[in-house]
Amino acid sequence: MKKSNLFYIILGVIVIMLSAQSVFILDETQQAIVTQFGKPVGEPRTTPGVNFVMPFIQKVQFFDKRYLEWDGDKNQVPTKDKKYIFVDSYARWEITNPLQFFIRLRDERSAQSRLDDILDGETRNAIANHNLLDIVRSTNRDPEITEEFMEELEILEEIEVGRDEIEDIILQKANERTSDLGVRILDFRFKRMNYVDEVRDRVYDRMISERNRIADQFRSEGQGGARKILGDKERDLAQIQSEAIRQGEEIRGRADAEATEIYASAYNRNRQSIDLYKFLRSMEALENSMDEETSLVISSDSDLFKYLKKMQ
Repeated sequence: MKKSNLFYIILGVIVIMLSAQSVFILDETQQAIVTQFGKPVGEPRTTPGVNFVMPFIQKVQFFDKRYLEWDGDKNQVPTKDKKYIFVDSYARWEITNPLQFFIRLRDERSAQSRLDDILDGETRNAIANHNLLDIVRSTNRDPEITEEFMEELEILEEIEVGRDEIEDIILQKANERTSDLGVRILDFRFKRMNYVDEVRDRVYDRMISERNRIADQFRSEGQGGARKILGDKERDLAQIQSEAIRQGEEIRGRADAEATEIYASAYNRNRQSIDLYKFLRSMEALENSMDEETSLVISSDSDLFKYLKKMQ
């Protein structure tokens, strides 16, 4: 009985091992092929569920069924107009035929290396065949002008192709080269672009020069405005002063006229007042026209001579 139980136990272990080696479960994120002595046999297994193989003779190679990522290296590439730029790109791809994929590439590591050659090569070719403006811009558009001075600055050159179309060209060319590899590239995009150091310094210098020109334009316009304001101030000040002098002279003239009228009415009352008025006016004239060093020559029949003679 003991030998019989041991036999059954051994037999059960063998059956379990054979079952484990002959059954595999495929989930919805996987696809697989079965190989026998290193060579694929049968059709690819792509439906999720339980699958069977011959134990110990056949093996299962699993491949991802989901979208996979390709991230390219940053490369220095010349454009058609001889501008050197750094280009960093990425793509999404999938395994469409696991059997063909296994025959040509074996695994995902080899596939990534092959995609490096294909996508980097097509990227270099596309950039070398187009100008820099076509690579960095997607459409011809009118710039948004927020200030008057920007009207002559923000003038965008027309592009012939555009960045989106160049990405589509790279995608199409790359898929033509991967058609026999069992993979399909779903999407390709430029992740980042930048000038090399030498070109970037020249671009910065040109930007600084342009902004300095704008600043000089602002300063020139400001100085012109300031001179206009100062000129208007001087003109208005001279006009105000002239008007004030005119009004002052008019006021003094009216005052003198009124004073003369008052004097005339006061001194015209009788002969004595008239003589007093003449005397006062003569004294005023004498006082205003003489000082200590003045010599006066007058005729003997003048009123002033008469007054001086009477005083003597």
